[in-house]
Amino acid sequence: MSYNLSALDVVKLFNVNKISPQHAWERAVKIQFPDSRSSREKGCPKNIFLAICEEGKIKNIPPGKYTISKLNKQYALKAIEILGIYHGKEITPSDLWHKVLEALNANNNKSHNSQMKIVLALWNTSLIKP
Repeated sequence: MSYNLSALDVVKLFNVNKISPQHAWERAVKIQFPDSRSSREKGCPKNIFLAICEEGKIKNIPPGKYTISKLNKQYALKAIEILGIYHGKEITPSDLWHKVLEALNANNNKSHNSQMKIVLALWNTSLIKP
């Protein structure tokens, strides 16, 4: 059970069923977390995924208005930028998170709530557009 698998499932659900990324997310997390309402409702993973969608960065998902989370959008776009620089080099979710926070001059005491796992899963499966 993981949010990164949920994100990959959303892309599949969107491509097959043509439902909104928000509805596809709800369906995907029900599959990944059938017994955990709190996991299904966790905001950070959902919002970072929807922020990437909103910017039109995921193949086959059109840009649109999918989230109101500005902070997660900043994290997502900075993470994608950093991955472009580190292209081909391995980077852990924690390392990517620290690089994002450093680049944004953000509070380094924050912990990532699976956001970077989602970005990396999409990046490593070539679902993020350059």
